[in-house]
Amino acid sequence: MKITVKGGGGFAGGAEHYQLDTAGVSHGPELEALLQDLGFFQAAATPAPVGADIPHWEITADDGQRCHTVEFAEDGGPACTHWKPLLERLRAGG
Repeated sequence: MKITVKGGGGFAGGAEHYQLDTAGVSHGPELEALLQDLGFFQAAATPAPVGADIPHWEITADDGQRCHTVEFAEDGGPACTHWKPLLERLRAGG
């Protein structure tokens, strides 16, 4: 499964980009299980966050049969709380 993360915004306006292929890392099955546990592929589409000063994230997972993207603002809201464990795991290299 290929996972791509794009993020940016905030007061500094920085951008982050991560890519990971779960087939190429030893902890790939654990990461795929986390996506399943979080209901990633069943998650409803969310509108892009508003406000340049709020960091925002776009996480896309493609398992070859389905491709799904989740977007959320890092604003402490429900979406941020739900997806934060996945984001932190991907930021740390999967």
